[in-house]
Amino acid sequence: MLSQLAKQINILGDFLGVRDIETLTAEELNKKFQIEQVDIAVLFGGSILAGGNIFAEAIKNHIAKNFIIVGGAGHTTETLRQKFNEIYSDLDVRNLTEAEIFNEYIKRRYNVAADHLEKNSTNCGNNITFLLELIDEKKITCRSIILIQDSTMQLRMCAGLKKYRSEITAINYAAYQAKVIESNGELVYQDEIFGMWNIDRYVSLLLGEIPRLTDDRNGYGPQGKNFISHVDIDSEVQKAFEEVSKIYEVRIAKN
Repeated sequence: MLSQLAKQINILGDFLGVRDIETLTAEELNKKFQIEQVDIAVLFGGSILAGGNIFAEAIKNHIAKNFIIVGGAGHTTETLRQKFNEIYSDLDVRNLTEAEIFNEYIKRRYNVAADHLEKNSTNCGNNITFLLELIDEKKITCRSIILIQDSTMQLRMCAGLKKYRSEITAINYAAYQAKVIESNGELVYQDEIFGMWNIDRYVSLLLGEIPRLTDDRNGYGPQGKNFISHVDIDSEVQKAFEEVSKIYEVRIAKN
């Protein structure tokens, strides 16, 4: 049962954690989108710390003309603060926003920094609207953009941008790609991912996304709350969601 559960979890993870290019390089950008350098690369604060590593790589590769980190305080902020202080205990981050924490992290670890920080957004919806306000305020040209978000929220973030600025070429690059496997009677990650959620939190985040992305009266799409553009959810993903939901209800009840 666990190996089948792992397979279904990975179907959800692959669907949500989109990467439109294989690596953050000019060569990959040119091959897929005929772009040498995007106008903006943005890291969203809902990500685990691995997103900071990816963002720093993007900066070092000069993949964009402008680099922005977006994130105030929300449901993932306390975890980010804890993970940061596990590495750097000398800085009190209790009152810092996600954007400030990530910028401090990449400065310390990679000696790079973002060009701009957006520090007021608290959820995926105003992550996008406040980002667009910042872009307009700074008069930054934005014909193309790389979005880096926690893999569980990557697809929704892109759908949010498409609702408001569908003319922008949006390129997904999820902060990590997790593969869950069964090992010795437990679900574990096949590879270690820096700052990763525990398995139950990861699965909970995955399961929370499918109802949001489902374009019905309860979802976030045009037929519901109208926070995002329409997202197609195929039958394989829907089946995986239903199976994982049922099994996890039992697991949670047992624990």
